[in-house]
Amino acid sequence: MLIKTPSRLHMSLIDLNSSYGRIDGGIGLALKEPNIIIESEEIENGILVEFPENIENKELILEYTEKIESAAKQILSFFNSNKGFKFTVHSVYLNHSGLGSGTQIKLATAKLISESLGKSLTSVELSTIVGRGGTSGIGTFCFEHGGFIVDGGHSLKEKNDYLPSSVSSAKPPKLIGRYDFPEEWDILVAVPNVDYSVKGAKEKDIFQKYCPVPRMDVERLSHIIFMNMVPFLLEKDIIGFSKCVEEVQKLGFKKIEVKLQPDTTTNLMQFMRDSGAYGVGMSSFGPAIYTIYDKNNKDIVKATKEYLPSDATIFTTKAQNHGYELLDK
Repeated sequence: MLIKTPSRLHMSLIDLNSSYGRIDGGIGLALKEPNIIIESEEIENGILVEFPENIENKELILEYTEKIESAAKQILSFFNSNKGFKFTVHSVYLNHSGLGSGTQIKLATAKLISESLGKSLTSVELSTIVGRGGTSGIGTFCFEHGGFIVDGGHSLKEKNDYLPSSVSSAKPPKLIGRYDFPEEWDILVAVPNVDYSVKGAKEKDIFQKYCPVPRMDVERLSHIIFMNMVPFLLEKDIIGFSKCVEEVQKLGFKKIEVKLQPDTTTNLMQFMRDSGAYGVGMSSFGPAIYTIYDKNNKDIVKATKEYLPSDATIFTTKAQNHGYELLDK
């Protein structure tokens, strides 16, 4: 059995003030590329993870292996199964880049095993088992449904502290909106090679230090998302939608995420704006930077490629309006 998952842009968390009785919430978008592709087969016992020769990044191999092994143990324990599985990872993308590899790896692994055991679980059920979605549901719902996602965060009865998903025990949030993203819109993603990653204790410390964010920011951000961004998306108004992306960078927790970036990343964002981007955003804690473009400003791709050094990662893609693909070998 083989599974292919999308990647995702995490555009923003919505409410890290919580004075209205809820916390978190988020908006994001599933991407067609890059993908994670994992093949599984039952073996006599144990968990075995293999990579083809063309995947050489040792740090990436180690992290993918750890996440696959962890998710496999969690789902097997949940089903009280002692079956063994071999996983062959055929396609990977950068970890700690803002593209959401962690959730996709764990959900892909859990889905492969659950299907092999004859159990069909939703992405929310799988996320709960493997410990994802405790802050944001974007990765969970991009895995399941694709498209442009809005999640409703958590009630303060469920979660009452500012914590990233990696250390939150809350269940995944409710999906409150899922929309097809226009097929005619293209997406440029640029990932500068910077020595900056946010994970573990560092991520938790940032949440604790900078939250709560100003209530006024949350109010304005909510208005922009629900009265501008989503309607512009449904009207296929790329300039209106992109202006909302730009405004989101200036508010709430996203403003903090951008503020903490090194100059290399923020300079890239400004260069893309100056070069004709309709709006520029950062995914999650970065350093992945994105812009939505069309035939009228496609020169942004060439300009960004010429601006970035050769060690950066840059690609064009489209939104994926469906979730994972599960295939026979």
